[in-house]
Amino acid sequence: MAAKTDQDPYLDTLAEPFRIKTVERIRLPTRAEREEILKRAFYSVMYLDSADVFVDLGTDSGTGAMSDEQWAALMRGDEAYVRSRSFFTLEKTVQDITGFPHVVPTHQGRAAENIMMNLLLKPGDMVLCNAHFDTTRAHVQHHQAVPVDLVGDWLWEYDEELPFKGNFDLERLAVALERYHSRVPFILITILNNFACSSPVSMANIKAVKALADQYSKPIYFDACRMSENAYFIKTREPGYENTSVTDIVREMLSYGSGCWMSAKKDAIVNIGGFLAVRDEDLARKCQEQLVLYEGFPTYGGLARRDLEAMAVGLREGLDEDYLSHRVRSVAHLGDLLSSEAGVVVSKPVGGSGVFVDVASLYPHLTPEQFPGIALACDLYLEGAIRVGAITFHMNRVVPATGDIVEKVFQFARFAVPRRLYTRSHLEYTAKVMAKVKDRAPANQGYRAVYVPEVLGHFFAKFEPLG
Repeated sequence: MAAKTDQDPYLDTLAEPFRIKTVERIRLPTRAEREEILKRAFYSVMYLDSADVFVDLGTDSGTGAMSDEQWAALMRGDEAYVRSRSFFTLEKTVQDITGFPHVVPTHQGRAAENIMMNLLLKPGDMVLCNAHFDTTRAHVQHHQAVPVDLVGDWLWEYDEELPFKGNFDLERLAVALERYHSRVPFILITILNNFACSSPVSMANIKAVKALADQYSKPIYFDACRMSENAYFIKTREPGYENTSVTDIVREMLSYGSGCWMSAKKDAIVNIGGFLAVRDEDLARKCQEQLVLYEGFPTYGGLARRDLEAMAVGLREGLDEDYLSHRVRSVAHLGDLLSSEAGVVVSKPVGGSGVFVDVASLYPHLTPEQFPGIALACDLYLEGAIRVGAITFHMNRVVPATGDIVEKVFQFARFAVPRRLYTRSHLEYTAKVMAKVKDRAPANQGYRAVYVPEVLGHFFAKFEPLG
């Protein structure tokens, strides 16, 4: 990326580093329609049809806009079942970017998680992580193991502007390893730390985690679905990396691990796809064997081969620093608007995948049992047909003084911004709707759950309003 001065108009605006070639019509339902739609959807945004959503900030996973080069790559797909040339295109791309020699494609990240957890976990194990993503946590628990979240208490301080809120609390990690090392098969580093306000992890923290892991001979694996964004934050926030390319930073980050898995639906900007990549050939072979059982042959991994081509292009595009600059500044702009114009409390500094809002400060009159997150999600839809994700996240924490594991709740609403999809006007619209929600929040009497399944309940839960 060419050097830009503080006076450069590019940095003073949100001029997109791309042109819009194809558009998709979206519709804003009337207020009366939204009321009926939300009732039919059991007051859960997970049951809203996309046709009824005007601005969809529910997730950044698989919702981005692919480039002309990615669409062109689809036409190059070699649809051979065995050892298609499209696989080798993806394999070389992943090898070049990650440094891991053995690459196994999967249809998305959770498929890779499933394979790795099948091979690495047994009942009673513990996975030490800065913060588990929801599906990662579910896979750990599905194997009767314990997910332990070792991000620092700073996560709960929305206004505390720490540049790397996604970091491990190294004291907690040291205590956990000392007490539970016999139950720990590996350490997991999530980059970006998605459920920790989408905050980055510093290179210094990664190195320190590696040093502690080495003391107990524990391998490190990365959940790398937002590795490019994490690397960009290291470049822009961590002293000593300002002149290092994002590509080189990604390679250094992953060099401290034994492997990674990735949902390519994030930083590779595809609608479907993922992979796992490891150093150990024997582990790779076992992964391939699992892949055949669950996904497909090892050179397509449950995907059309054309999707491998689009993924290979997207992985490189996701490292482009002009794109990353615009991406990060767009999300930060939404955070600034929500904070300054809508008057809500957001986690600062804003992270990579979206803006995290403190729902408890918006609905102080509602208890956790009255679901203030659901109140916010419903109010946003009623006022402007906006979809966001809002959940109560239960973390297993280590008490530094004793090593005991206790549960701590983290409540948030995530305004996840899809890549290359919405313009500045959509972000400004969101902030104006949020301001209306804040004004009317005291009138919301909360919700009660009428159905919550045992696994990944926030995807399927149903609610009804109180009062």
